[in-house]
Amino acid sequence: MKRMVLMALFAMALPLAAFAGSVDFTNSGGVLSGSSAGLTLGTSELIAVNGLNGLGLVTGGLGNLSFSTGALSGGSLQTGGTFASGGSFIITGNGTDGIPSGTIFKGSFTGPVTWTLVTLGNSTHNYELNGQISGTWFNGSTVYGATVQLTINTGKGFFGGSTNISSGDTNITTVPEPGTLGLLGTGLLGLAGALHRKLKA
Repeated sequence: MKRMVLMALFAMALPLAAFAGSVDFTNSGGVLSGSSAGLTLGTSELIAVNGLNGLGLVTGGLGNLSFSTGALSGGSLQTGGTFASGGSFIITGNGTDGIPSGTIFKGSFTGPVTWTLVTLGNSTHNYELNGQISGTWFNGSTVYGATVQLTINTGKGFFGGSTNISSGDTNITTVPEPGTLGLLGTGLLGLAGALHRKLKA
């Protein structure tokens, strides 16, 4: 009985291990503008994608990334703060080197977005934006992820409502919907039971 329970647990865990994956997107450039109503990145060039559709690292001009946050909910634009969830987050591909053409990901921020002032050793400033996102993948499934966006150094001044993005990284975790996982897990459990009976005989 103990052996059957262990096989059942293994069968249920295997689909997650086999099918969970992540895709990493790197963007560069674009103007980030902001006010108390939120931050908006109009268009940033997608310059690298790793892990999409079984592809390895693909680089070049691959598409665009844009987003907007919810309203400022604490702190300030100059010294760092927090923006509310909501807004939008969109990644589009241009069909280059196996990258899909059209919308790859469309979603929004699912929790507070942190806007952090980073003061460097020479007293100049960068800003870093961090946020959790969720939305719809190009195949229709729901996926989750996180993004980190770094601004161009603003010198000794502070964010004045507009600055350029230096680089950004967005990681999307792709896991099949629970129904698919359950079906696969049940099938594996049946195979494990049949194998157990055969070995016992």
